[in-house]
This record gives sequence, C-alpha cells and structure tokens, in this order.
Amino acid sequence: MYSEKVMDHFNNPRNVGEIENPSGVGTVGNAKCGDIMRMYLDIDENGVILDCKFKTFGCGAAVATSSMATELVKGKTIQQALEVTNKAVMEALDGLPPVKVHCSLLAEEAIHAALWDYAEKNHIQIEGLEKPVSDISEKEEEEEY
Repeated sequence: MYSEKVMDHFNNPRNVGEIENPSGVGTVGNAKCGDIMRMYLDIDENGVILDCKFKTFGCGAAVATSSMATELVKGKTIQQALEVTNKAVMEALDGLPPVKVHCSLLAEEAIHAALWDYAEKNHIQIEGLEKPVSDISEKEEEEEY
C-alpha cells in the first residue's frame, strides 16, 4: 500500500521537533481526519531556509509527508520553497494511496502557513503566496487529484 520511501520517512522521520525563535511557524489541520501539522522555519537575511522542523499529530502518511516536505525546503530560497507543491511531496515519496493525498496537501499548506507567518513578522509580501487556510478540508473540495 505504501512505498518504501513513505515507510522510511514514517519510521525514521527527518527534522522532527521545534526551532527556538523560528523565523516563521505555520499550523494547519484537517478537520475531517484529525491530522495537525506544525512547520517551523529558520530563514536567513538572504531569504534562504537554513532549517526546517515539524511536529505532526496524525497518521503515518502525515508524518512521512511532513518529513519529506522539510527535506525539500531546507537550503532553498523562499521562492523555491513556494514551488514545493503537494504533488512534489508525493513524487518525492514515490506516491501515496488516493485516500492519503490530503496529507501531502497538509504539508504544502504548512510550508505556506510558516512562510506567511515569516512575511507578517517581517512586514514583507512574498510574491505568489496567498493567505493559507488553517483547515485544509475546506480547500480539499476545490482540489483535483
């Protein structure tokens, strides 16, 4: 049912925890399944993500997508991090079962929520970043898988 990469990121999640004094923190959830994901970013003065950590309460796929998402944005610029979509997270994990696609959406929204928090703290606007939703089940109905 799950790819080897999903199982690896579930059993050995990368970047679990919190960042002290983060540049941005984003928390999103899914009211339908109960998953909650919090993403922490440490961004330097050049807009490069030096560190990314997460805390997730949810199923194995939610943990795996959180872990992979942190790996995909670490070392990237803010603009590059914005390009990390749920599809990119799924591809990096060699796919997810259709009933677990929402977990990758949660990861994408958590990144956006943390970037939104960073932008608000620094009174800047990030081109292409829209205000994130706190409950992705609202957005899920709009998305086509």
